[in-house]
Amino acid sequence: MTPTVTLVPMVTGAEVAFWLLVPVMVLGALGMVLSRKAVHSALCLAAVMICLAVQYAAQDAPFLFAVQIIVYTGAILMLFLFVLMLVGVDVSDSLVETIKGQRVAAVVAGVAFAVLLVVAVGNAVVGSPVGLSEANAANGGNVQGLAALIFNRYVFAFEATSALLITAAVGAMVLAHRERLTKKKGQAELVTERMQRYARTGQHPGPLPTPGVFARHNAVDTPALLPDGSIAEDSVSATLRARGEISDAESLIRPTRATVREIAPEDPSQPPGKTVPRGQG
Repeated sequence: MTPTVTLVPMVTGAEVAFWLLVPVMVLGALGMVLSRKAVHSALCLAAVMICLAVQYAAQDAPFLFAVQIIVYTGAILMLFLFVLMLVGVDVSDSLVETIKGQRVAAVVAGVAFAVLLVVAVGNAVVGSPVGLSEANAANGGNVQGLAALIFNRYVFAFEATSALLITAAVGAMVLAHRERLTKKKGQAELVTERMQRYARTGQHPGPLPTPGVFARHNAVDTPALLPDGSIAEDSVSATLRARGEISDAESLIRPTRATVREIAPEDPSQPPGKTVPRGQG
């Protein structure tokens, strides 16, 4: 009798990557939705996008892997994160609805997305997908196959989408543009207005003093000193003053005042007006 040979299915690298990264993606998606801070939500979304890029690489889709990392994770998401950090993460969200019917639209979009997921998962489970390996082999590679679809089969849809994106960018520029109703002021007019404002309100006409004038504490939260030794309140940002994150400059000024004195003009060994540490000269 011929012995029967039982074929054990081999576990592929794509399956290993799937089962290893799916828990991370699910936890990252839950953290993105449930996080109270927008920065934490963005970081969780970055983890999900990186895991998705690895899934593309495991499925023999190097072009989608590179696009997912460079465009979505490296550009769009990081730009979103930088905007959040620039605007401020401590700003409370407004619960006032400025767009009418946005909750109904959100519910409809959520139901449509759920139907799309059910159909996609059902097609993958019940149907017989060809797979990226056969699709790439038929077109000579993943990049070549995408190029054939974009620039041959779906060239009109691709060009229409690019035209819509350009139109949206130009429309945003037009809506944000402000027409100049008066003549642009020159340097002489600006200086004249600045001096007139100083004579009227007493506001300093020059630039504000820079913070961080101490040799040991060159930081933006350290106030500058005026010629009389007092603290210049305008040298630090109004945001830092509102948050109470200004360094205590009084403790830095006292040793400076205690160790510096002015030499009398009648001293022949020193020129008038020179300052030396106490105990010298």
